[in-house]
Amino acid sequence: MQYLARGLTPAAPPTFCATGRRPSALLSALFCALALTACGGGDNDDVARAECAVVTGAGNVTVGSGVAGDPAAPEPASGYRLGKTAVNSRSYMVITANPLASQAGCEVLRSGGHAADAAVAVQAVLGLVEPQSSGLGGGAFLLHYDAQTRTVQAYDGRETAPAAATENDLRWVDATTDRTLPKPSARASGRSIGTPGAVRMLGLVHQEHGRRPWKDLFKPGIDLATNGFAVSGRMAAAIQASATDLKRDPEAAATYFNADGSPKALGTRFTLPAYADTLTRLAEGGADALYTGAIAQSIVDKIGTTTGADGSVITPGRTTLADLAAYQPKKREAVCTTYRAYWVCGMPPPSSGGITVASALGILENFDLAAQQPTAVDGEGGRPTVLGVHLVSEAERLAYADRDRYIADTDFVPLPGNSPSALLDKDYLKGRAALIRTTASLGTAQPGNFGLAPLGADRGRDNGTTHVSIVDRAGNVVVLTTTVESSFGAFHMTRGFILNNQLTDFSPAPADAAGLPIANRLAAGKRPRSSMAPTLVFRRNADGSRGDFLMATGSPGGGAIIQYVTKTLIGVLDWGLDAQQATNLVDFGAANGPTTNVGGEHPAVNAANNGNADPLVNGLRALGHTVSVAAQSSGIGTIVRTAPFGRPGYTGGADPRREGVVLGDVLVAP
Repeated sequence: MQYLARGLTPAAPPTFCATGRRPSALLSALFCALALTACGGGDNDDVARAECAVVTGAGNVTVGSGVAGDPAAPEPASGYRLGKTAVNSRSYMVITANPLASQAGCEVLRSGGHAADAAVAVQAVLGLVEPQSSGLGGGAFLLHYDAQTRTVQAYDGRETAPAAATENDLRWVDATTDRTLPKPSARASGRSIGTPGAVRMLGLVHQEHGRRPWKDLFKPGIDLATNGFAVSGRMAAAIQASATDLKRDPEAAATYFNADGSPKALGTRFTLPAYADTLTRLAEGGADALYTGAIAQSIVDKIGTTTGADGSVITPGRTTLADLAAYQPKKREAVCTTYRAYWVCGMPPPSSGGITVASALGILENFDLAAQQPTAVDGEGGRPTVLGVHLVSEAERLAYADRDRYIADTDFVPLPGNSPSALLDKDYLKGRAALIRTTASLGTAQPGNFGLAPLGADRGRDNGTTHVSIVDRAGNVVVLTTTVESSFGAFHMTRGFILNNQLTDFSPAPADAAGLPIANRLAAGKRPRSSMAPTLVFRRNADGSRGDFLMATGSPGGGAIIQYVTKTLIGVLDWGLDAQQATNLVDFGAANGPTTNVGGEHPAVNAANNGNADPLVNGLRALGHTVSVAAQSSGIGTIVRTAPFGRPGYTGGADPRREGVVLGDVLVAP
């Protein structure tokens, strides 16, 4: 046993589920003798565990403790944090974009909670510590894997347009009397705010899968909002960047700025009693407390605001109490397709993420990507090859072309063939792959022709968001991508939380320049198309059926989410990278246009002078790509089922481009 020599401690004994109390040392020893897995002991005593703590050279560090090595200690936001390595765990793991949220989820898992329980606790904290990305006033998509039944279920918590919405609401104040843009902009007006869906969706998931009492899952968020936390670098930077718009809202101005008008800075002790009160109401009244009563009235009142704190005009939205009361999350069938020796499952519409990722992979299945493994592979993922990036980017152009033309809320606009099957047919994708040339870029690809009435294309504008990956002791998995759309949503705030601007994910015009209707046009009750792509991967059995769980991943990043997730999947499945390497790997890819992204924040990319001295960039430009080396802001969280130290477990990676950490019953080699 080498715990003390390494500054480590043995794994904490398990709690008794009935009481929540820890057993005595003697009883703990007897318990471990009978249930080695629960305590992480057994025949390999040289492997220590750090439960819900970060392992540093000086020992285990609890998130939020304030001691040296605390990942929640405030530091300036950076484009890329060097040196992140994979984290191994024995039986459970959670990855979020903020250490305090990871801690909240980990403690739920540590006590025997379900992945669904942890997701609720995580979202409650994220809405406080990362309000620019997600929260109670936003929406979400979630995939759940039930380890016992071996089934995958998709949950749709996307926002909806109000019943009084019209197709021109995002481009005109009034179609008859005032054909000017909503004020002060479509995004910052009440017109952009959809009926929030995240809370009721989480309520449904918890109702079907949760083990811990709903009310207990809000305690970490309530405690942080009441007692305070230090403002992180990303939160401080987001406040600074949105200062003018946030100050238009009296509650946001009072929350995120000091008395002299200066923004709350890095390290500021931040409390939010209004948020604590809202969480308390949700804990006591259930998810419905957001959709009826006082909170619902506050949401409607804020959406109806007509004047800003600075006296500026704000175009109000059309949401009513009836819209909130009527909102329902939806259970949908996950989009599951084969890719080489694997099954990959993603979100169906109204998210385009699942179909578009599957489409890109289906095209790439026709190429030998293993031969294009990155060179100089190190902890940061290595250097992608020119041909590897070219092939992936071309496949994505073709996939995005179909996305832009055909994918929207299928409750309003059906897919070709009324299911994802036509877009993901293997022969169809083989034909799409044949359009790719190894010597030149397509530039802008054309969508496939399915013999339907013509539709106009809409590329969308969505961005922002955060992602969560969770696996519990029983092997149940949740991947959750959750959002208020743009940073700080519509800049409207009520009762301690930000309201989304999700309706700007609709096309502002109902038809294109040729007069062809756009699938993703705004309509009453409709859900805007998204790019969110929470993803699960399974092994493929010899008979072709879906086998054991292998991988969970996802990312924020708006329209580029599809590129980030595709890159990560290929990194693990084709290039053999571990969870952290694949997450770290250069963010690259393309939507359907001439520009190919190569993330200049990565140390393997020389972004100086527009990348003119970088061999990858120059190689792509020689093939006709217009290359952008702008820094990418992915927030990938990846869990891979592995055998760390020779025993079944998990390996996780959190994106170095954000502040997230991996927590669980972490294994540490002697």
